[in-house]
Amino acid sequence: MAEARLQEGIAPARLDPADYAKNFSDLHPPFDRHEALVESDRCYFCYDAPCMNACPTSIDIPLFIREISTGNPEGAAATIFSQNILGGMCARVCPTEQLCEEACVREEAEGKPVKIGLLQRYATDIAMDRNLQFFTRRESSGKHIAVVGAGPAGLACAHRLALHGHRVTIYDGRSKPGGLNEYGIASYKSVDGFAQAEVDYVTAIGGINIEQGKLLGQDFSLAALADSYDAVFLGIGLGGVNALRAEGEDAPGVDNAVDFIAELRQATDLSKLPVGRRVVVIGGGMTAVDAAVQSKLLGAEEVTLVYRRGKAQMNASEFEQDLAAAKGVTIRHWLAPKRVIVQFGTVTGIELSYMQLRDGTLTATDATTVIACDQVFKAIGQTLASDGEGVELAGGKIAVDREGRTSNPKVWAGGDCATGGDDLTVTAVAEGRDAAESINRMLIGL
Repeated sequence: MAEARLQEGIAPARLDPADYAKNFSDLHPPFDRHEALVESDRCYFCYDAPCMNACPTSIDIPLFIREISTGNPEGAAATIFSQNILGGMCARVCPTEQLCEEACVREEAEGKPVKIGLLQRYATDIAMDRNLQFFTRRESSGKHIAVVGAGPAGLACAHRLALHGHRVTIYDGRSKPGGLNEYGIASYKSVDGFAQAEVDYVTAIGGINIEQGKLLGQDFSLAALADSYDAVFLGIGLGGVNALRAEGEDAPGVDNAVDFIAELRQATDLSKLPVGRRVVVIGGGMTAVDAAVQSKLLGAEEVTLVYRRGKAQMNASEFEQDLAAAKGVTIRHWLAPKRVIVQFGTVTGIELSYMQLRDGTLTATDATTVIACDQVFKAIGQTLASDGEGVELAGGKIAVDREGRTSNPKVWAGGDCATGGDDLTVTAVAEGRDAAESINRMLIGL
């Protein structure tokens, strides 16, 4: 054990230097050509393609796998990108075990689905590494659309609009484009600067300009954009973080998991990133798992993920839950935070109430327990950071119809900020793409 690991509290350099690169290496090493050919040969090429029906972007999965099996990965990439221009990132971060691979006939018959995600990555990586561009921008339409947010929804929308010949300006509040793909996912899921490489690949179609450091409601208003542009698409995500509603949650050492993940994603030297010796993460989704696993990989000795309901109700996929357990994270269910214990200005533990269902309602019991810790991460969901800027809200999100239209006839929205989605990258891509098609139909008078 490295001497540095004896440090109490929140501290950097808990591991030997070589451990950081090992711990944060690619979670799923890519297929080589032989592996891709062998795996693609397992596909039954089903006529009704249940895998395709399970894909939010409706990629023709049997077709692209057949193209790989016949030695045409470039054609496979074109098939993928025609439906999902961010197919490379989706191949890395999609919960395929809950989507296409869960629907795979091989999964039904053998419990071992075709590895669709890795095959998708194999094809898209080849295309991106060779900078193969499959789409030609149409003649300029003279129309100009504003896209707010350079995340998956905004990028997918911008690319499809540019394809139709429209000019697009993307406004984004951060210093780098990419949204959650750049700032919000575990580092071991997307290595070697892939998020930025994908932004470059998407914008290479032309007609797309990105302005960084421009925040809606601060640097410009939605009304001003609607007056200045032919249409507006909002892909602003969810910038706010829900409160624990627990005593002491404002104490130093209680942090937002999304901020922790973003800081880690941008760190150039992981050994300088501090983490607690004993960490508790509150939440049951992908963000909670990412924060818990990465805390462990940074050198935390004890990491406990606490969720107020049972295993079956967790939003994180079973694969993600198993990954956390395999990395040494303890997952405890039916517990909710009651009080952060602070002594001399330092977090020393968290008191939690045991939960139960009473007549279908989640209720705290009188029983409590305490977990000793020096750092707590909140990962209990995010909220819309703005008041909607003049468009109607529903359930704390921007209300949209099936085409992504808001209550403002010149404004569309998609991704995490809008109603109807399931907060997945692939769903955000589908919503951005489909909103672009709706915008295009409006612009050309259909």
